[in-house]
Amino acid sequence: MSDEIKNPEIQPNLILDDEKAMLLNHNYDGIQELDNPLPKWWQIIFYGTIVFTVLYIGYYEFGGGPSLRQEMESDLARIEAMRPKNAGGDLLAAVQSALGDAAVIAEGQASYAGKCASCHADQGQGLIGPNLTDYHWIHGDGSAGEIYKVVADGVADKGMPPWGAVIPADEMKSLLVYLLSLRGQMRAGKPPEGVEHKPN
Repeated sequence: MSDEIKNPEIQPNLILDDEKAMLLNHNYDGIQELDNPLPKWWQIIFYGTIVFTVLYIGYYEFGGGPSLRQEMESDLARIEAMRPKNAGGDLLAAVQSALGDAAVIAEGQASYAGKCASCHADQGQGLIGPNLTDYHWIHGDGSAGEIYKVVADGVADKGMPPWGAVIPADEMKSLLVYLLSLRGQMRAGKPPEGVEHKPN
């Protein structure tokens, strides 16, 4: 191969006429660069991010945008508004009137299978969470109101999430009825934990 082909720097005829104006005034190892413009789509994204950043900072720092704490408080208020109202009255009264209702228990069992079985096992015998079929309770005394409180508020130190804002009132009722139906079945599983509370 000849030196003329090996070294494009001494081959000005290899550069197109419309590229000569874009040649940069330097070379590296015999290679000259063209000052090609950046693609339009890249420039649009680049300048778009600058505009977004200015607007974002302007809104949240100077324009009265909510802080992280304010957003959290707003979310907590929204969650609280979604909770079943009068849990100590209407909901628990509905639970008491539905105790022993096979259809309601079946609905509660379906809800339990989707939300509780992964920690309390498929029949309530305990897995990560405690056994729900004995009379021992770590939190509360096993009454409908206390069970509702644990289910709705969760147990943060045990890794149990709060379900109050997730489960609608009707589903919560059937779930509580099912959980109450498990008491005293004494299914083999996790040993008793907490304090014994037998219903009167």
